[in-house]
Amino acid sequence: MTLRSIPKQERPREKLLSHGPSFLTNTELLAILISTGFAGRSAVDIARDLLSNAGSLQMLFHMTKEEFVKFSGVSTVTYCRLQATSELFKRQLQESLERDDPLANPDITRRFLISKLRHLAHEVFAILYLDNAHRLIKFDILFEGTINSANVYPRRVLQESIRHNAAAVILAHNHPSGVAEPSQADKNITDTLSKALSLIDIRVLDHFVIGQCEALSFAEKGLM
Repeated sequence: MTLRSIPKQERPREKLLSHGPSFLTNTELLAILISTGFAGRSAVDIARDLLSNAGSLQMLFHMTKEEFVKFSGVSTVTYCRLQATSELFKRQLQESLERDDPLANPDITRRFLISKLRHLAHEVFAILYLDNAHRLIKFDILFEGTINSANVYPRRVLQESIRHNAAAVILAHNHPSGVAEPSQADKNITDTLSKALSLIDIRVLDHFVIGQCEALSFAEKGLM
């Protein structure tokens, strides 16, 4: 099937212009990025096959170039479009954190951290350094570890927090297992860092545990 055989009002671009992007399916949105068909197959057909083979949008966006271009009908150009789209989304979230108080926009903070950490195959420990108005100064992956642990050194956390002139921080780490359930070690390091940073008047506002599809907030769970 070609796009020309689809009624004009049902084609992805026309639907987006008429109804907005939220009206389209994942397949239709992806078809717009693919743009053109190949060998008698429409962009919609190619998009449908891509999503089916990838298993999810997350897996699709985190394919390597070599994995992606194995699919018939797509090219390095399409791969670059997808990567650019993903990066623009992350930067839009970061701009929101730089402009507004993350505590007033917990969903943006959660989505930003998920976009940064959930795809990693090994555990990392990251920090959002915030100014007096709780706007983002910098996001930094400070420690990297194995598939199930990352060593965290309070002295370096203090040094980096002072270097960035942070007034407050939000801690975050991922669980490659996909389960966003804090361990006793997670609770212990949160308590240790909160006490250490309080000595130099830096508040720990929250600690997020990032799983496959969710981010658990210590503050929301009453664990701070």
